[in-house]
Amino acid sequence: MSVPIDLLPQEISTARLKLTPACEQFVHELREYCVENRAHLQPWEPLRAEGFFEAESVAERLSVMAHNNASGHAAHFLLILSETGEMVGECNFTNIVRGPFQACHLGFSVAKRFEGRGLIHEALAPAISYIFEQVGLHRVMANFRPENIRSAKLLERLGFEREGVARSYLRINGVWADHVLTSLVNEIGAH
Repeated sequence: MSVPIDLLPQEISTARLKLTPACEQFVHELREYCVENRAHLQPWEPLRAEGFFEAESVAERLSVMAHNNASGHAAHFLLILSETGEMVGECNFTNIVRGPFQACHLGFSVAKRFEGRGLIHEALAPAISYIFEQVGLHRVMANFRPENIRSAKLLERLGFEREGVARSYLRINGVWADHVLTSLVNEIGAH
């Protein structure tokens, strides 16, 4: 079962941000974000070939994200500053599994020059509420490398609980890396 299309929001607004569902109209913004933050995000992501940063590749990724949003397999949001229209981050709820699991994985990033301003917390709190209340999931899982203290503190502040460590969990920045496994469970009204 997938998320009915009418449950997908046009956007989620916060005091400073618009969480806009990913679509092809944001090729320029996403490309600029990826290029500007390449070195900043590299320690936390898979190695990226040069083609990853080209407009055609960015357009293709956005098309896949939009398809996954519409089909209910994911909820990909671009974080846009309300005041300037600049893309400052992203959050992605992927691998949505229905049936008895009712869960997904959360990934997120913020531009280096916007770190420490609380923007990711401001975005994730209502995005998680949307995933629980509108999409009807029971569990959101977020995993991070042990040395990523910023992510650890953010997830703890959002109520995620540590569940353990997975050895050689993902190939990140060219090496198999351990990850701390965390989750947040919808205690109020899981469907």
